[in-house]
Amino acid sequence: MKIAIGSDKSGYILKEAIKKQLVSEGWSVDDLGTTDPDQAKGFFIVAPEVAGRVQAGEYERAILICGTGAGMSIVANKFRGVQAVACEGVYAATMARVINNAQILCLGGWIVAPEMGVKMAQAFLGAEWLQGVEPWREEWLKAAAGQVSAIEAERFGGKEA
Repeated sequence: MKIAIGSDKSGYILKEAIKKQLVSEGWSVDDLGTTDPDQAKGFFIVAPEVAGRVQAGEYERAILICGTGAGMSIVANKFRGVQAVACEGVYAATMARVINNAQILCLGGWIVAPEMGVKMAQAFLGAEWLQGVEPWREEWLKAAAGQVSAIEAERFGGKEA
């Protein structure tokens, strides 16, 4: 699986730690964000680049990092069909995939230590939608996903964000 990763200046250190670990584990990681903290790209530049490519199917999953994770999440969620979740722990990162089928994990470089960020990224990338859920919950979550798609279609009016 090909992974996109990106950060602004506030997420640079955390991004580099996660990227280094994922590459060492054999993941294919493309850095679409700030590669030099002295010439940083803003979250409003990085998030649309990454989310647009996830939306287009170029990347199945991505990780975005800013100061709190909120800015990246807000912008990435403007893209129809893209679910980006700001998380602060391993369990939330796992459940973002299992329950919400999120494609983008957003983290805060001011909040999450590099060691924790690595564990969160590993958990997020290792989890699958509906993995280990009870049959009744699987049925319920599939129906919920359909409702979310209907809400998107209504709100976006058939237009790409």
